Amino acid sequence: MTRDDGLDVAALQRRLADFAAVRGWEPYHTPKNLAVALSVEAAELVEIFQWLTPEESAAVMADAGTAHRVRDEAADVLAYLLQFCEVLGVDVLAALRDKIERNEQRFPAP
Repeated sequence: MTRDDGLDVAALQRRLADFAAVRGWEPYHTPKNLAVALSVEAAELVEIFQWLTPEESAAVMADAGTAHRVRDEAADVLAYLLQFCEVLGVDVLAALRDKIERNEQRFPAP
């Protein structure tokens, strides 16, 4: 995940680790705690869509307030996932690539 502004997964993980370190949060960033936090943030993202019709959910980014909430919750999910992977030494992009390759084998195109 590299963008033109130079941000990549490793840079984001370093920034998140630095953010936590400055605040003394490392003792709380255990795999269990990060997995729980990730689940909570994913649930907060789901909550936005909970009672929407498929059509309403497809148009959710048209409302500025809701779009802001979606972006914030998606960012929270990604932040906790990146921190979780950093703590456990998981190369998240390699893991994703490998999973896609396995899925391509399991579910071949018709």
